[in-house]
Amino acid sequence: MERSLFGFILKYSRKEQLLIVPLVVLSMVFYYASLDLPKMIINQPIQGHGFASPDATAAFLRLHFSLPDFLGGAQLNLFDGFALERTSYLIALTLTFLALIIISGLIKLRINTMKGWMGERMLRRLRYYLFDHILRFPLPTFRRVKSAEMATMIKDEVEPMGGFVGEAIITPLYLGGQALTALFFILFQHIYLGLVAFAMVVLQAVIIPKMRLRLLALSKERQIAARQLAGRVAESVDGVIEIHAHDTANYERAEMSARLGRLFRIRFEYYQRKFMIKFLNNLLSQITPFLFYLVGGYLAIVGRLDIGALVAVIAAYKDLPGPVKELIDWDQERMDTSIKYAQVIEQFSVDDLAPESQLELIDAPELPVQGSLRVHNLSLLDESGSKIIDSVTFEFPLEAHVAIVGSGGAGAGELAMLMARLLVPSSGGVEMGGVDLTRAPEAVTGRATGYVGAVAYLFPISVRDNLLYGLKHRPVCEAVYEGEDQRTFERRMREAVRAGNCTLDIEAQWLDYAAAGVADDKAMEKRILEIVRTVDLEETLFEIGLRSAVETQSGSHQEQSILRARETMRARLRQPELMELVEQFDVSRYNRNATMAENLLFGTPVGKVFNSENLAMHPYVREVLDKTGLTEDLLRVGHKLAETMLELFSDLPPGHELFERFSFIAYDDLPQVKDIVTRVTATGLDRIPEPDRNLLLGLPFKMVVTKHRLGLIDEDLEGRILQARHYFASNLPPALHDAIEFFDVEKFNSAASLQDNILFGKIATGQAGGTSKIGELLRRILDELELRDMVLTVGLDFQVGTGGSRLSPPDRQKVALARALLKQPTLLILDQTTAVLDPQAQNRLLQSVLQSRKGRAVVWVLNRVEQAKQFEQVLVLERGRLVDQGSYAQLAARDGGPLNLLLNAGKQSA
Repeated sequence: MERSLFGFILKYSRKEQLLIVPLVVLSMVFYYASLDLPKMIINQPIQGHGFASPDATAAFLRLHFSLPDFLGGAQLNLFDGFALERTSYLIALTLTFLALIIISGLIKLRINTMKGWMGERMLRRLRYYLFDHILRFPLPTFRRVKSAEMATMIKDEVEPMGGFVGEAIITPLYLGGQALTALFFILFQHIYLGLVAFAMVVLQAVIIPKMRLRLLALSKERQIAARQLAGRVAESVDGVIEIHAHDTANYERAEMSARLGRLFRIRFEYYQRKFMIKFLNNLLSQITPFLFYLVGGYLAIVGRLDIGALVAVIAAYKDLPGPVKELIDWDQERMDTSIKYAQVIEQFSVDDLAPESQLELIDAPELPVQGSLRVHNLSLLDESGSKIIDSVTFEFPLEAHVAIVGSGGAGAGELAMLMARLLVPSSGGVEMGGVDLTRAPEAVTGRATGYVGAVAYLFPISVRDNLLYGLKHRPVCEAVYEGEDQRTFERRMREAVRAGNCTLDIEAQWLDYAAAGVADDKAMEKRILEIVRTVDLEETLFEIGLRSAVETQSGSHQEQSILRARETMRARLRQPELMELVEQFDVSRYNRNATMAENLLFGTPVGKVFNSENLAMHPYVREVLDKTGLTEDLLRVGHKLAETMLELFSDLPPGHELFERFSFIAYDDLPQVKDIVTRVTATGLDRIPEPDRNLLLGLPFKMVVTKHRLGLIDEDLEGRILQARHYFASNLPPALHDAIEFFDVEKFNSAASLQDNILFGKIATGQAGGTSKIGELLRRILDELELRDMVLTVGLDFQVGTGGSRLSPPDRQKVALARALLKQPTLLILDQTTAVLDPQAQNRLLQSVLQSRKGRAVVWVLNRVEQAKQFEQVLVLERGRLVDQGSYAQLAARDGGPLNLLLNAGKQSA
């Protein structure tokens, strides 16, 4: 990348900059004419110079420019014009003046538009280059840099650089042209006034930049402090569990306060100096008009300067401080932006940056599929020069399953990353099927090898998209556009080329079906489900699928299948031994295993309109309660609930399990509820403020009769809630129809979970083993109807959250492992991938993966040495050196050998 900002600007925008220059020059011509025309208006039609009498028509409308006295005072006539009477002449000149203003404005508009285009393209180019550099960073670099700081630099710190690119050359040219034009015009009117204006401009240009040198240093300090602040906030977010686990929240607060204090002091000094400079600049700008009035007025009195020329000079100077000030500001921005650019480039300039050819797009690279994996004299040095891997050499066929074992610090993980070419060796090499992986492009290494580490990363997308991510190497089939879409696409590609960005279409078909060994979407889905079962992820996805809402089209096969499962479930629940386990929804009955909110709505809210937390405050719900006479009753129930909660939970510590199971009130809200109960006791329910009424009115909506057993909901209240249910559904405004999906035994509820759709009711509370029995029944029904795969498909659409945080660590590892298996690499490299699983799950998964990879190479860094007996060959590492290798039986037979030492150490630690 270019080391200097102006080098970057000239290299990539020189052509666009030059295209604007003619417009700038043209604008100066019109600008000068607009300065000279007011003098003509005052001297000729208004004061009558050139007219014998007020009614005379002897004057000519001429275009001319007057030279200053020191150049001979000659007049240059461009157009001799034609005769006009005095009033018409005035109108003609003023309309000409208006035309000049409009033309100048249009030219400036065009200049600014072109600057904007150019600046945004260059900003896009710079951001893309920085992101491209991140992709080319060697992996050890990421141990030293913070992701939040990298993101801040690309998103925020380069933002002003993009804006400055459009200003870098054109702005000083334009503003300088304006200032020089105004100065020459003033000189043309009178040399003394011109010298006064010139002297004040020079004074501003010398003093102000010198005063701004400290501002530059402060700006640099502010940028670094803000970047460090962003990084520290990200560290606190990532380490929030440790903060709470060690009671260091106040330490973190103190450190953050100190950082913010330092940033405040920098910014405070910055703005103090900035406003002082602004004051001085304005003062110098206003002294010049004072001198014009003094000197120019005297010259007009003694007859050495006409009034029109004095007015024109003052008007011209009015336009001079602006360009001069903006030029000084531009110079400040230039220095400030140059410093920021240099800092950003410094942060992104790293040693051993991967060459661009390593990431080049290759449609069909030759992938090694036969032969052997040969590691020869492989070494890796850390930043201090110490050897992490020391001259490791081995070879095995590409059908072998190889285990790597070693104690902590043996370098097994680094060896695995070297084989996947995620780390670049200091010496030696890795060859697979005759291909040198240490020099091969990622189009080879990223497809021929699959790597899963001990802590896998999942992108914040669905499980399915995470699995398919490893198949998106290149656009397999270009998208087809027509009409306006085609023109939009072409414009998009042209802009990408101009900005130096990638021109690959993100809307193209990127999935490489062939890499997964399938031909279409249906086969891909089948293949994914096979791998899900291989990595022992089926039960997790099944549970997620049951809990998830299903997006399906009305009348679709999927919808009909779910309704068929509902019918089967309802038939099974008629059996005497199952009848009491689920209370089905019935529009004419109150469901005692559902909340009061669910009973009132008799449906599933869509969005947040009828969310149970805000239900009592919704205007239509309040109308329903008022019309059916439930408002006061529910207030009394809410008051009684509040008193009961205070009585039961006031003395319990926060986090007690009873809060989660039975309380309607969070521990932190207990003081507020206590105050409300006190106010009710003092004034009565009728006189409490509206916020208190809303809170009390909302408490009963969370009650479940069979769960809470407080005796506050009797049959009479249940009957009146049923009446409110009928009123709610019958009078629901059309605008709210999409905010709820009502329960209907004949219809699929797209807002409810798959499990709720099938059960069409609530599992009864208090039935021994009821939940497990219903779970088993649900699974049997889905298996009988061959709907298990459908449920798994729903589970695949689950959004995993940032870094996969919505999945457990074992499940994250399984998804990453499935992703690597799906692309069918020649060599699968696993680095303690299953270490977070329990021993039984580890053994089960290990056997399943090895069975699925029969005949294809696997290298597995094991966290439990005894698992090595499942492999054909074992490598034993110690302090970065390969100290033994062979079959498990051979190595275990050596008394006192490295493998037995590791086995004994494992038994002792166990």
